[in-house]
Amino acid sequence: MSSHPPLPPEFLASLTALLGDRLSTSAAVREHHGRDESIFQAMPPDAVAFVRNTAEVVATVKMCQQYRVPIVPYGAGSSLEGHTLAARGGLTLNLQQMDQVLTIHDQDQTATVQPGVTRKALNAALRDTGLFFPVDPGADASFGGMCATRASGTNAVRYGTMRENVLNLTVVTADGEVITTGRRAKKSAAGYDLTRLFVGSEGTLGVVVEATVRTYPLPESILAAVCAFPDINTAVQAVVQSIQLGVPLARCEFVDSVAIRAINAYSKTGLPEQPHLFFEFHGSASGVREQVELVQEICNEGGGAQFQWARTPEERTKLWEARHNTYFAALQLRPGCRSVVTDVCVPISQLAECVNDTARDLQQSGMLAPIVGHVGDGNFHVQMLVDAASHAEVEAAEQLNARLVARALAMDGTCTGEHGVGLHKQGFLIDELGSASVNVMRQIKHAMDPHNIMNPGKIFAF
Repeated sequence: MSSHPPLPPEFLASLTALLGDRLSTSAAVREHHGRDESIFQAMPPDAVAFVRNTAEVVATVKMCQQYRVPIVPYGAGSSLEGHTLAARGGLTLNLQQMDQVLTIHDQDQTATVQPGVTRKALNAALRDTGLFFPVDPGADASFGGMCATRASGTNAVRYGTMRENVLNLTVVTADGEVITTGRRAKKSAAGYDLTRLFVGSEGTLGVVVEATVRTYPLPESILAAVCAFPDINTAVQAVVQSIQLGVPLARCEFVDSVAIRAINAYSKTGLPEQPHLFFEFHGSASGVREQVELVQEICNEGGGAQFQWARTPEERTKLWEARHNTYFAALQLRPGCRSVVTDVCVPISQLAECVNDTARDLQQSGMLAPIVGHVGDGNFHVQMLVDAASHAEVEAAEQLNARLVARALAMDGTCTGEHGVGLHKQGFLIDELGSASVNVMRQIKHAMDPHNIMNPGKIFAF
């Protein structure tokens, strides 16, 4: 990345007057905020501001605007595509201390949270209401980051992504104005859909300081299970048939044999080293029973082994924690490695072909790379384990990623189902949508942030 000028002393003095010791320029704090889970080298900011309320965000953004200082919003730091790296230096705005669940309207099934609230924290606050929030990216991500990246997760096949589950945002724009994008009503035809504009904008248009989200009643009956298959194709075909028959699966996760080996070692699960599907069924007792019978029949016809059930909350938690920990489990397959992680999403009719072709490509390359996926909605992930110091290995992983994205785009899919564009997939965004569409995004960015201070360098070149 290009070098950048140091922060003006007047800017630092003004920010110190506002935040005191919550403004840090220490090397350790800057270095921590200059890394994420991506393969990129560290890109530390020049300073880190720890804010506690909307007024402090407004004042900080106005100072950044005055002095033309880049500003990078930061939540849990779990990005996989370089979203929170300070590519142009400047100030990282740490929002973790804005961690209050502001309101829960249980009769309306909504909740309003600050950006530092995590999904687990909201669900803990909802525990006595009979409601839950379903969007669950693998990490315990914060709502600010989940809105910024349009996150989803294992429940998306039933409950949708952040796009469907955010009703309203309060955002501080690049000039320090506080705007709301909607109300708590479940639908609206009032003007441009500003909520959807900011959901997925990756911090390039403003800083989310509040989010109002949908919540859902806890199901009467929940059953989870795993089922082994002789090969990838039969597992994925079982998913495709279940979806096409209209089974309302709550979760349907594919885990290949390499990932199962990692899960067994990390989570002590003892599953056979074969491709698996992880299922969860929600509904009434009779509805869940019907779903289970139909899916079992489909899996048995495809060569699936007997279902292993997780009926109690404790058993389900253990099962899904094992699935969510796949990323960290895979890292232990090659100690000291780094991950080049990628994801694509394709129409469900193309899923089996895309996964099979990808598995074949990985096998021929010799790359150690588990495949997992939220295959109920056509989304899957590849985690390529590389020696970060080996240019040849990193380049081989990037070539595999490029072939995977090209494969998905040829099937009318997308270059990223949930990770986002960040620094990593900017060229693929043009391949997917075309230069004219990306130029419209640039025009929106220029209109809202003419000095390019909001997370510059992400999604596209300004």
